[in-house]
Amino acid sequence: MAGKNQNSNPFINYRGKPLVRQGNTMYYGFPYEKYITMLQILGTENKYDEEMSTDVSVALISTDESLPMPKRIIDTTVKKGLYPALLIANIWLERKLSEEKNETKIEA
Repeated sequence: MAGKNQNSNPFINYRGKPLVRQGNTMYYGFPYEKYITMLQILGTENKYDEEMSTDVSVALISTDESLPMPKRIIDTTVKKGLYPALLIANIWLERKLSEEKNETKIEA
């Protein structure tokens, strides 16, 4: 088929990582890495005939399923709007994953 990319990812990508939404909850990052971020839309308002998020909770979470959920939560915040929430989610995730890579290099 012309124009059909067979290697296309079924998920939306933001800065090279998948962004998956289910209802008012979004997960950002690869589930096989040590950390992901969870974004929850806490409030919305109608602007320009569209529903826009107002408050978005962001949590950096360990993917280590051997830990209980409260211990898996590394950091949390609430941001005004989806874009600022995605920015902080990306910053936290990149920093934590790079820390893990640096620790692995030091141990080797």
